[in-house]
Amino acid sequence: MRTRFEHVLAIDWSGAAGERQRGIALALASRAGGPPTLIRRDRPWSREEVLHYLRDELPPDTLVGIDMGLALPFVDCGAYFPGLLDSPPDARSLWALIDVIAFDEPHLGVSAFVDHDEHAPFFRRPGEEGALFRCDMAEHGRGRFRVTEQAQEAMGCRPTSNFNLVGAAQVGKASLAGMRLLHRLGDALPVWPVDPLPPAGSMLIEIYTAIAALAAGCRAGRTKLRSVEALNAALGALGSPPVDGSGPLDDHAADALLAAAWLRDAAGREELWQPPALTPQVARTEGWTFGAI
Repeated sequence: MRTRFEHVLAIDWSGAAGERQRGIALALASRAGGPPTLIRRDRPWSREEVLHYLRDELPPDTLVGIDMGLALPFVDCGAYFPGLLDSPPDARSLWALIDVIAFDEPHLGVSAFVDHDEHAPFFRRPGEEGALFRCDMAEHGRGRFRVTEQAQEAMGCRPTSNFNLVGAAQVGKASLAGMRLLHRLGDALPVWPVDPLPPAGSMLIEIYTAIAALAAGCRAGRTKLRSVEALNAALGALGSPPVDGSGPLDDHAADALLAAAWLRDAAGREELWQPPALTPQVARTEGWTFGAI
């Protein structure tokens, strides 16, 4: 399978508080070849600027990979919020609910949602584990996992629950903020596999930068690259030309650059678009991490 996309864009995303985030990095790679390149601004990216870029500045026929969870776990308990009468039935309804509750919160923040009386019991928040955080199916105590996160763990990755909002490795806040972004994108970008794979044009997928690092030969648990030399060694393992420079490198920039190089080639692997556990129900409710098989 040869990818039809002319470009790939990898986004290392952040859910940290505040307007501008040094944890956000965007890297672009061309199907024509060459090293991946960072898309730089004169100051750190804001989440709203990323939204604007995706909606108004994205090169045509671009595959966008963003490091976030597309949804919360659903399949394990049959609902995102079991027991709530208004628990959303699918991912797009979940995105809309989060954005409605957090509508007045700036910078695509999500505190209003996770502090909401009905939803707070499902989250592990700083200083408090909600009574419904674990659910009956989460026997390991780390919270509920999506089907794709179970596949990630089987590959050697170390996923965390999107209901977990505590600790350096948590991705819950970033994922929830990303869901607000996805809702506001609307029809501007199809989101696979929540939406069908479109025959033409750009689209967005979920990625996990650790999968790219594992594909480049990094060991599980040691997937962060913090120098140009380490990045170029990983890029070489993927068959990508090196980036310029030497010395220390921000690990968010390294994650985005490596993910862009990996995604450029991985997008042409048909089996990654058809993982065995990706059923129609999983696609509609939980989405999937591209590259998890």
